[in-house]
Amino acid sequence: MNLHFDLFDLKLFAYVADARSLTRGADKACISLAAASTRIKQMEEAVGGKLLHRTAQGVTMTAAGEALLYHAKRVMQQMEHLRIDMQDFGKGIKGHVRVFANTTSITEYLPEKLAGFLTRHPAVQVDLREFLSEEIVRSVADGGADIGILAGDVHTGDFDARPFGRNELVLVVPVAHRLAGSDSVSFVDTLEEQHVGLIDGSAIFRFLRLKAELAGRGYHPRIQVSSFEAICLMIEAGVGVGVLPASSARRHAKALRITTVPLADAWAERDLKIVARNREQLPASARELFDYLAQPASSSGE
Repeated sequence: MNLHFDLFDLKLFAYVADARSLTRGADKACISLAAASTRIKQMEEAVGGKLLHRTAQGVTMTAAGEALLYHAKRVMQQMEHLRIDMQDFGKGIKGHVRVFANTTSITEYLPEKLAGFLTRHPAVQVDLREFLSEEIVRSVADGGADIGILAGDVHTGDFDARPFGRNELVLVVPVAHRLAGSDSVSFVDTLEEQHVGLIDGSAIFRFLRLKAELAGRGYHPRIQVSSFEAICLMIEAGVGVGVLPASSARRHAKALRITTVPLADAWAERDLKIVARNREQLPASARELFDYLAQPASSSGE
């Protein structure tokens, strides 16, 4: 098999596959339908089999087409990363690392850890984004993220993984609340109360909504704010209760009239881990950040 696909071929195929239409794919690639059809045919000849099933309603992918699309998208992502990195180098930046992490990691662990790393590596740029753990795994797998920090028993396949910390979620209530002093409470039972939560786009909001839906319930906070501190202030004022990382809740409880109640749910206490698809294949700056974040706090100077 003699495969020689150029980047334009791969982009064209991805456009056609996503649109499920040769015509719309050709339009997006800014070439004629005839030219697109010829290129796809040449790709099929190189593979030695059909990539697309053509019907009056459009196109569907064969098994070979699905495989090609997967690799084509990875190549396109890597080329986009290459473009961004080269722009950064032109601006004097010596490295660009993409880190996807869950809410607790971003709010409780990464500010201090990243500050330490970036102080030592002032020419490295970090693109930090918040996602659910399952989304982080997919992004690391397809090359959308260099490093992922996630919680729970999410399957990470053969990723390189290191421990990063622990993530315990607790219920926060006013000190005079009926649940204050309880040994524990299940999350579902708290849904009888008015909740204060983070905004819809936060990973922890989507995580709690999913847990409620799996129990056949809804998670509809009475009010949504943008920080754990704001949640705690609202709870102290009697607006409702909320689910927060234990470390954040206990820190704010020192200054506010709020208290924490353990959640009885197994998912409430989870190990955090830092992952990469393959540490050895990371760019130098990403590999250095991976190793730095994987160090125990005493080793990284924190």
